[in-house]
Amino acid sequence: MESPQSIKRRLKSINNIGQITKAMELVAATKMRKSQEIAILSRPYAYAALELLANISVQEAKLPKLLQKRKIEKTVFVLVTSDKGLAGSFNSGVVRAFEKYIKDFDINLKDPKYSIITIGKKALTYTQNRGLNVVEKFIRVGDYTTPGQTNPISDYISNGYLKKDWDQAIIFSTYFKTALKQEVLSRMIFPVSLPSIKKTIEEIFPKTGKFADLALHNGAMVRIDNYKIEPSPLKILERLSLHLTRMKFYHLILETNASEHAARRVAMKNASDNAKELFTDLSLIYNKSRQANITKEITEIVSSIESLNN
Repeated sequence: MESPQSIKRRLKSINNIGQITKAMELVAATKMRKSQEIAILSRPYAYAALELLANISVQEAKLPKLLQKRKIEKTVFVLVTSDKGLAGSFNSGVVRAFEKYIKDFDINLKDPKYSIITIGKKALTYTQNRGLNVVEKFIRVGDYTTPGQTNPISDYISNGYLKKDWDQAIIFSTYFKTALKQEVLSRMIFPVSLPSIKKTIEEIFPKTGKFADLALHNGAMVRIDNYKIEPSPLKILERLSLHLTRMKFYHLILETNASEHAARRVAMKNASDNAKELFTDLSLIYNKSRQANITKEITEIVSSIESLNN
């Protein structure tokens, strides 16, 4: 049987770990609530931006290059993970979704027509370990992301599309549904199309809750309006399409941040519960071991007294 001293050291270590994971759980819960609030409050604006982007993309007037479609020859994949670990299956879920997509469409990532952009250290580590073609990496996006932080990422992808470095951009990120449920989704950023925007709108809005009434009903997801634009429709659409694309990407990052903190909170809660359970079990073993030693010492004392009396 393990000595009481050794068990006592293990108890101390487990208690310290439990305190750390409990503190991390509380921090993650606070960050989750803040990032969740930011993500949810951004949904009405995201809906208006996506609806307007859908409307201008189907106008009969000449469209800016950012909204023009072309033959797909080159594809870039955008993997969005966290910089830190201890978040349960948050990062591995994105990797599994990406690998499943590659397998389903029988894609050879060694082919030069495929490239990858990573957001977060975990995605970068994953791609580096497999020797994949990473054209750009972004880290430290931030816990409470601002448009200024995500604009360089969005602009890089947009400029790559304009320069024909890629003809299609697909992003893999995590969508925040509830504090206990997050879902990894793949979304096509470019080329811009009405079906992809419609899909994004459907995924953004919850079926129930505060913003459920903002979703459109009766299957009419996008309303097509006629716009009168002055002085130049093309110039205004160029700036507007860039801004709306930035906001779409900004919202995806907000959803990812909320999902990350929610996943870390659950992981740390499970770790704290496991530490508490293990501490209880070891305490019982320690008490039994200590009691056995006390009984042994008493037996030795009694035996010694009986020997002296004899």
